[in-house]
Amino acid sequence: MARRYRHPPPPSPLPQRDGIDPVRVRLPADPGGEWETVRDHLVARFGRAIGVERVDAILRAGRFVGVDGPVAGAEPYTAGRYVWFHREFVPEERVPFEIGIVHRDERIVVADKPHFLATTPRGRHVTETALARLRRELELPELQPAHRLDRLTAGLALFVVRAEDRGAYQTLFRDRRVRKEYEAVAPYDPAVALPVTVRSRIEKERGVLAAREVPGEPNSESRIELLEHHGGFGRYRLSPATGRTHQLRVHMNSLGLPLLNDPVYPVVLEEGPDDYARPLQLLAKILEFTDPVTGEPYRFESRSRLLRPAQWPR
Repeated sequence: MARRYRHPPPPSPLPQRDGIDPVRVRLPADPGGEWETVRDHLVARFGRAIGVERVDAILRAGRFVGVDGPVAGAEPYTAGRYVWFHREFVPEERVPFEIGIVHRDERIVVADKPHFLATTPRGRHVTETALARLRRELELPELQPAHRLDRLTAGLALFVVRAEDRGAYQTLFRDRRVRKEYEAVAPYDPAVALPVTVRSRIEKERGVLAAREVPGEPNSESRIELLEHHGGFGRYRLSPATGRTHQLRVHMNSLGLPLLNDPVYPVVLEEGPDDYARPLQLLAKILEFTDPVTGEPYRFESRSRLLRPAQWPR
């Protein structure tokens, strides 16, 4: 049987709002004839999350839009049709730190992300994310991340300016052709022999804050080096060879050296407002790679700084 290829979706008829793309919905096949009208499907799809009345209100306001304009709920259901709409954003507290720009050209932006700012929209962090802010501030609507930093981690994040270039830069990270170096502040224990390479299998369950190490073939690797120590704390260089969620935090905790101000390892603290005076002491300090488009070697270093030894707990 000949393979059938789906055509790429048409461009959105709606512009971005606050740096956030509209949601795109492709109406699926309906072999059982469940949905007579577009409204029937939208109610089935979104009614439980936002309520049937809210779906109807959005339809009446003309905020579900197709390629030819607003969609009427009574229109016959057509599988394969695309519909767009903007989510309603809950007001978000502004993270009170600016994003530094380490490098910008026609292809990439290397940003110096502050602590507490998510890289991309997710969960309750949507408009107050590095991606949304940079799109607005730099007027780059096609900007996309090539990788992601945890919200609580500060430092270098690579963004791609043009959609057609994104795959090339994402492939760098997928194929581990980017050298990443982090800096951290954590307890010092002379009984822990360093430097050391930690390899383990890490799993992260959806909806569970903490990742965990489990038996099995390793899927993560980190090089841990001590740079200096004063009293009961030290400054460390962390070099991940892989990129599992929370990998460096998990590996440091497994050594008995949990990062200073970590709200998840070794104990998950009760969620509450961010304490901007106590950022996680983890910084993505160096990114080094060969540009996949030009072949030019790049090395970028964060201008951000963690706590200095005089600021470490006594």
